[in-house]
Amino acid sequence: MTTEELTKSSFENFKKNKLALVDFFAEWCMPCLMLAPVIEELSEKMKKIKFGKVNIDESQDLAEEFSVMSVPTLIILKDGKEVDRIIGTLPADVLEEKIKKHL
Repeated sequence: MTTEELTKSSFENFKKNKLALVDFFAEWCMPCLMLAPVIEELSEKMKKIKFGKVNIDESQDLAEEFSVMSVPTLIILKDGKEVDRIIGTLPADVLEEKIKKHL
């Protein structure tokens, strides 16, 4: 399963998930590229959470809506509301623990 790339229109439906993680990234961002396989691995492993990603260059409106100032920024949504924000890259096990707190 690949992490769904979200646009403004698909985001509305996406955030209806009980628990979701959104990866705000940019193609030119080296830490984002390093984090991508970690997100993919977690999306395979953690079936109770929906994973999505937003390219800040293509969806600037979403980046602005969530006040994303730097990438990568991961935002955890619970019932459509932001419950956690992680800026920068983290090892898979640390990131998994942060997500599990919200399950």
